[in-house]
Amino acid sequence: MEQRVDGGGAERRRTIARWLLASFYAVAGVGHLLATDAMVRIVPDWVPFPHAVVIATGVCELAGVVALLTPRWRRLAGWAFAAYAVCVYPANVKHAIHDLGTGTGLPIWYHGPRLLLQPLIVWWALWASGAVTLRRR
Repeated sequence: MEQRVDGGGAERRRTIARWLLASFYAVAGVGHLLATDAMVRIVPDWVPFPHAVVIATGVCELAGVVALLTPRWRRLAGWAFAAYAVCVYPANVKHAIHDLGTGTGLPIWYHGPRLLLQPLIVWWALWASGAVTLRRR
């Protein structure tokens, strides 16, 4: 017999996690729109039309925030944010490499955890959106 781990306040924790995730992506989305040139510098060279891609990702992040906070679209937003976190990983790697050279001034203690925690961001998006739940036997 399976027993849900999500009992006793888990929905409240999931709601808090969802709002934190929405806040995280809202800031990122606005950042993509306001600091586009800075973001373009970390887009991998193989990505076509980097300026348009940065603008589009900012708009998508903001649309995803709205979807994440809308019950009907919440799970889809979770899957989309999880996929997005995987897709932007090459840009995060390039950003770290760039900062080790001439860079933006962010040290390795910023980039190291950021790169290592990317799988946690994927899980966070899936769990906070309700796309996945934890179960215990």
